[in-house]
Amino acid sequence: MQKPVKAAAVQFTIAFGDVEANLAHVKETLRRLAGQGVELAVLPEMWSCGFEYRKLNALALRTPEIVAELSELSRELSLVVVGSLPEAHGDKVFNTAYLLDRGTLAGSYRKMHLFSLMGEDRALDSGDSFLVADTSAGRIGVMICYDLRFPELARRLALEGADIIVVPGEWPKPRDEHWRVLLRARAMENQLFVIAANCCGVVGKLDFFGMSMLIGPKGEILAEGGYQPCEPSALLDPAEMERWRESITCFKDRRPECY
Repeated sequence: MQKPVKAAAVQFTIAFGDVEANLAHVKETLRRLAGQGVELAVLPEMWSCGFEYRKLNALALRTPEIVAELSELSRELSLVVVGSLPEAHGDKVFNTAYLLDRGTLAGSYRKMHLFSLMGEDRALDSGDSFLVADTSAGRIGVMICYDLRFPELARRLALEGADIIVVPGEWPKPRDEHWRVLLRARAMENQLFVIAANCCGVVGKLDFFGMSMLIGPKGEILAEGGYQPCEPSALLDPAEMERWRESITCFKDRRPECY
């Protein structure tokens, strides 16, 4: 991350199982954000369809064309875009985040921690490797929703040199305070930027509170959405991150041989 980057979280109500409606909304939104100078946009978890388990295998077959179309748009708009989609895998699917950098697939990350309380482990397969990738918007690490509760993953991304951790989410009511605290903690303890995009409104049987956030390396909230569709944005300045890391030398003072 060599220069300040304007980033945004795209918060909207996912049309349950309706790929065309969600894709049309995302494309229109990305065009508008690019016109406002945004260089990095984060989309929610499973943004093309939501967790429509009854049709998930069929919906996953649409993902390659969605990725191709979004990749072309990211090239046209000079955008870095990341959000998760269902990826076909045998009789199950992966929940996979695709990191697109101006027309190039910079990397993909399969959700590592599945939320068994909601049955994700029955319909999805879990990934087993992390992702940190260099992009035109900086060095980006990826987590997906429930991953947020596992600080080991965020620390590994930070140790691998991530400047920014992005978190596509579908985090429902009533656990809004957990969302806020965990996001700030992941930014604060790793002294980096966190961008989290949650959906909002009723999707399937769940009500989502939105509250997408952009957080600075001190844990400060740079921008935050409410309950309605919105695109909170902020300027991420790498010089600020470096100054804070020099001021509070957490990484230098680590004792990994002891834990």
